Amino acid sequence: MNKRSAPSPLKGEGWGGGEKPVDRPLLEIHGLQVAYSGIHAVKGVDFHVAPGELVALIGSNGAGKTTTLKTLAGLLSPASGQVIFDGKNLAKAAAHQRVAMGMALVPEGRGVFARLSVAENLLMGAYCRSNQTEISDDLARMYDLFPRLVERRDQLAGTLSGGEQQMLAMARALMSRPRLLMLDEPSMGLAPLMVKKIFATIQDVAAQGMSILLVEQNARLALQVAARGYVMEGGAITLSGESSDLLGSDAVQRAYLGG
Repeated sequence: MNKRSAPSPLKGEGWGGGEKPVDRPLLEIHGLQVAYSGIHAVKGVDFHVAPGELVALIGSNGAGKTTTLKTLAGLLSPASGQVIFDGKNLAKAAAHQRVAMGMALVPEGRGVFARLSVAENLLMGAYCRSNQTEISDDLARMYDLFPRLVERRDQLAGTLSGGEQQMLAMARALMSRPRLLMLDEPSMGLAPLMVKKIFATIQDVAAQGMSILLVEQNARLALQVAARGYVMEGGAITLSGESSDLLGSDAVQRAYLGG
């Protein structure tokens, strides 16, 4: 796979619904600390995502990656630090408010509504929107992006394969018209061919101007599609830089790439 550089945000028909300023990061994290159940899971993390940029956050199990994403999405409360989205401090913003502001999380394990159909799951992704014409247009757009879902539109989500559920979870998140798409372990439990399809779609979405924060254990795959990356260990960022530099790093090679 070829690495995607940060494309310019789409205008008018863009994922985020229009041209956005690009003179500051879309997402800024400063000194983020998260603790729960007596575990200090995230320890003073700093990073950013620019408009239209695909950024990878890699690390082993237990490094704090998922906790970080859940905190950004408003599902966990930080002990300290700041989450800034489009220049706004999200300290008091609930999870549903963050979705309305343009943040969407595709969780680890997909989290589809098993007893709802594919079509119903997609419409749930647009729950915070009211323009039915735009919702219908985006629904058609999702079926174009994920043709497999067209065949399954009336099927219960719980009966889909793992790869199909991952497609559905991504499409459902995109139905909210996010400006930042957060993906947690999209390759987990999938066959190699399905992983290839999922990551090709991630690249396509990124190429259309979507800002993406990708959490992924498959470090090589993540860094091959991302413009920049951060390495997380023990709740802290230990390395960061251009993906090409991280792919060539001896430390990353030894720890994550089998070098």
